[in-house]
Amino acid sequence: MVAYNRCMWDKDTIFKALSDSTRRLILDELSERNEMTLYELSARLIMKHNLTISRQGIAKHLSVLEDAKLVKSKRKGKYRVLMFDNEPLKNLLKGWIE
Repeated sequence: MVAYNRCMWDKDTIFKALSDSTRRLILDELSERNEMTLYELSARLIMKHNLTISRQGIAKHLSVLEDAKLVKSKRKGKYRVLMFDNEPLKNLLKGWIE
């Protein structure tokens, strides 16, 4: 079971994903309003946080977050919808908090 959890939620990958302030903003936005398209997320980051970043730049950050299992995506019609998954964070902290 421990080996499975290590594969599912790699601590180093999660901490690497959380080390960047833009990625933390992405998680903040997705936790506030789950299920956004890349366009919606980009618009919120640019307008709300005054970020000067392209959608391609945001997509690269999303790739890191997906590798850490912190963001999931699914197809809804012709759009890819992004969702925040906090289970890896809960699992990461479980050993320290309990």
